[in-house]
Amino acid sequence: MKTNTVPHYDDSINTTGCCAKFNPDGWDRQELHFRDKPFLRATTRSAMHVPLNMGQVFTRVGSRMAENGAVDLDNWLILSRDLSAWQSEHLFSTDKDIPDEEMTTLSGDFITKVFEGPYNKAKDWHEQMQELVRADGKVPGRIFFFYTTCPRCAKAYGQNYIVGVAETLAT
Repeated sequence: MKTNTVPHYDDSINTTGCCAKFNPDGWDRQELHFRDKPFLRATTRSAMHVPLNMGQVFTRVGSRMAENGAVDLDNWLILSRDLSAWQSEHLFSTDKDIPDEEMTTLSGDFITKVFEGPYNKAKDWHEQMQELVRADGKVPGRIFFFYTTCPRCAKAYGQNYIVGVAETLAT
């Protein structure tokens, strides 16, 4: 069992100049094991779960990570979850401290599932992630989503892949 590794993020196709076309190979039904895995933590504002400043925050964080040599496609993962109807949390996987950004760590065992479809299905996917964990005889913890492309790029590529990442707690 490898610790603190994630599936490779394939960025070989990028026709938009923004997000790479997500290749879901190797992302479905993966077990992730994190022990003090470093992440940069950022929050965004929402209105009834609809992001308001996600583009601005992701652009800032992406620039700061690039400036500090902290972008590693073999370690690329952004975990997002709603903290409330008004705020979301985003954890950007990195192995370097980024000055003037909030750094945190994550520990635990997780399982992934790849979904394809519109963002408004997230509530259904959240429930499916909980069911997936229970089917393995575990208790679901936090549920995150890795939104692999922005809405504009998802439309350009004709596919909107989202990876569910569920924390699995022992019974």
